[in-house]
Amino acid sequence: MRTLLALLRPLVMINYRYPFAVLSLSILIAIGAGFYATRLVIDTDLASLLPDHYDSVQALERLRDTVGGETPLEVTINSPDFEANKAFAEALIPRAMELYYPRLDDNFVNRYEYRRDVEVLKDYALYLSTEDEIGQVIDFLEERLEQARLEANPFFIDFEDDFDDEEEEEDERLREFEQMYHELIPSEYPVNQDSSSLVLSFFPTGAQSDLTYISDLFEAFGELIAEMDPASYHPEMVAVAGGRLERHLMELDSIIRDVVTSFGSGITAVILLVGFYFMIKLIINYRRGHFRHRRHSLFDHLIRFPVPIMVIGIPLLISLSITFAIAYFALGTLNTMTSVLFVILFGLGIDYGIHFYARYLEKRSAGENVRSALFQTYDSTGAAIMTSATTTAVALFVLMIADFRGFSEFGFISGTGIVLAYLSMLFVLPAIIVIFERYRLILINKNLYPIHTKSGEAAPFPFARTIFIAGTFIVALVLFNTDKLYFEYNFGELEPEFPKYVEYRELRGDIDQATGRRNPAYILADTDEEVRLILQTIREKKKNNLETTILAVEALQERFPVNQAEEDIKLAKIAEIRELLNDPFMQDVEGEYIDILQRASRVREPLSVDDVPDFLKNRFVTRDGEIGRFVMVYPAVGLSDGRNSIAFKNEIGVIETSDGRTYHAASTSIVAAEMLELMRDESPYMVAATFIMIFILVYVGFRSFRWTIIAMLPLLIGLSWTFGAMIMLGLSFNMYNLVVLPAILGIGNDNGVHLASRYREEGRKSMSAVLKSTGQHITIGSFTTMLGFAGLLLTNHPGLTSIGVLAVVGIGLTLFSALTYLPSLVQLLENKGWIRF
Repeated sequence: MRTLLALLRPLVMINYRYPFAVLSLSILIAIGAGFYATRLVIDTDLASLLPDHYDSVQALERLRDTVGGETPLEVTINSPDFEANKAFAEALIPRAMELYYPRLDDNFVNRYEYRRDVEVLKDYALYLSTEDEIGQVIDFLEERLEQARLEANPFFIDFEDDFDDEEEEEDERLREFEQMYHELIPSEYPVNQDSSSLVLSFFPTGAQSDLTYISDLFEAFGELIAEMDPASYHPEMVAVAGGRLERHLMELDSIIRDVVTSFGSGITAVILLVGFYFMIKLIINYRRGHFRHRRHSLFDHLIRFPVPIMVIGIPLLISLSITFAIAYFALGTLNTMTSVLFVILFGLGIDYGIHFYARYLEKRSAGENVRSALFQTYDSTGAAIMTSATTTAVALFVLMIADFRGFSEFGFISGTGIVLAYLSMLFVLPAIIVIFERYRLILINKNLYPIHTKSGEAAPFPFARTIFIAGTFIVALVLFNTDKLYFEYNFGELEPEFPKYVEYRELRGDIDQATGRRNPAYILADTDEEVRLILQTIREKKKNNLETTILAVEALQERFPVNQAEEDIKLAKIAEIRELLNDPFMQDVEGEYIDILQRASRVREPLSVDDVPDFLKNRFVTRDGEIGRFVMVYPAVGLSDGRNSIAFKNEIGVIETSDGRTYHAASTSIVAAEMLELMRDESPYMVAATFIMIFILVYVGFRSFRWTIIAMLPLLIGLSWTFGAMIMLGLSFNMYNLVVLPAILGIGNDNGVHLASRYREEGRKSMSAVLKSTGQHITIGSFTTMLGFAGLLLTNHPGLTSIGVLAVVGIGLTLFSALTYLPSLVQLLENKGWIRF
């Protein structure tokens, strides 16, 4: 690495000779890069976190292309008076359909759903039943008919006390038919059980990814509802626009607010910390000089408070601007995990400037001129910074080999940011120093006293043996309790809660949720025969699996005859039911189900697709208006638990039919399950690969196996203490904060590298002096990094907050181990005479 530093040394001379040119060119590049960086948008789609070649992702894209994925804007109208709700809805619909959006030169919405035409379905209930369902109805009617004939026989004697078994079997078949009937034929209006809430669905004209449009859409509906004054229809009426579309908007708005909040709080804290640290450091160093040279007052120092912030901040902002411009060209978008990288990289990248500028001030305070101080700092601290930046960047770049884009894109952007921050601090920051020195903005006074005690006179590190034994014991204790570390699978615990959306769901009630059929997965086929084979295969899976995650499976091909032969078969079956119902012995049988069957059995002509009501057709018809050849599989388990999602995916994710064909199920829950599995499987390899690369790079930097181990021990000890803190505090790993582990490895390793490098430079018995100098630098550097991550603690997103918590704890404990465990180890090695350079 020193060879590379030597090759790049002329760049420092260019900074010294042409500082204005270097700074001007850098700023111009940053401005150009910033134009593209600001065009980055945030993509919250889970499918974007998996590679495009994954079967589940391709299946989901094919599903969206075939079926579509429209999410409507809902308006829930609630009052005790159903008729008043209807009146408001029927007054709202025409006005809502006329709402115009000048930005798109089109209306806000293009269609709506309100009243359902269920009369046709009541007439064709049997026609739209599956073959099995019709068979059960025929079996049921035949048994009832046989029972009616027996009971009509005067010689019939009931030798059994009862027929409980037969009656229970009949009741079960009757319940299945009734369930099918109510699923197929919902209420005429979309209302809850007590009809106090009525829901209108409006389908947007614009793209759901257009946040400005969606925001304006809800604003326009809100204004319209307020203008119509729901209370004028009923004193207790409430009308609210909401639904999943609004939740999508809330989620994106929340992430943007979180980014701004974490950016503002994190960067403000970092800037203040850096400003106060260098102001105090400069004042102390200045007062160490001869009193005759103290020409400047305390006020002169105070008004220069922004100087160190500008010295370090300008190169950092230049590097960040270029980093996110590269991200724009390479990726095009940010995902949920990378959306907060700006503030994180601000805290990470500033470390290198702190180390360089702090050491420069020490050299200047020791009497070196500007040129000499710059080159001495570059030659000494530059090597440690290069090793530190390289290990951190490589640790992050290792993530790029992951298939999980949450890892790979985080690694690419953050690794690039570290490299550019390092280059900016070494080859732009010196130009700013030279400019500020020329205008006497940096106040220096040659020290009368050495910064550190001479080698051989330093006091030994106190309590070295105790700290070493205690630290090692804690590590052993953690190793015996690693089984208490756990992974959080519940997606609900990692998603933000939106009180407004919760209130809306409570107001909306249980509309269209009585059947329990939600979140289906889709399996697309090319022919009707393939659909039937898929149905058969899935039902066999369900039957043979005692712990099945499948609740139900359906396809329109089962219900709607697609050719004349199937129509004739279906009508013949209905005719058979009609004959059974018309049997004289069935005339005295009464009940609601008999009335339903009587009406549905009058059908003698096939049902045209054009006559199928839209609310039913939309479930099974493609974007092109054709009957879709797809199978819908409903889960029997809640998919908010990642383990249930994985089990559901494993059961129906890949379907192999008897003819040898393979089909892939599509849904966001299957993509989420695959993402969880991928991340869980890749994480150990990412951590191991990161550790190996760090070890290799540190060894290359020190060229000593012994010193590589010594420098990396604070990282290993600190990481073990981090796991212990997680166990004690009840913290868990999850799909968001796992990305932090490789980052902690890279960041936490810096502290040991800087301390070990400085100790080797100063010599034996210099650890106390190293801690007073480099120890301060790594402390401030780690604190700035922690403050960058700490900005995430103020976010509304639990997943992002968990990143901040784990990072702060991990970086804090690796710093603590570097300041305590490493000096203790070095002191013990010195006592034994085992230190060699």
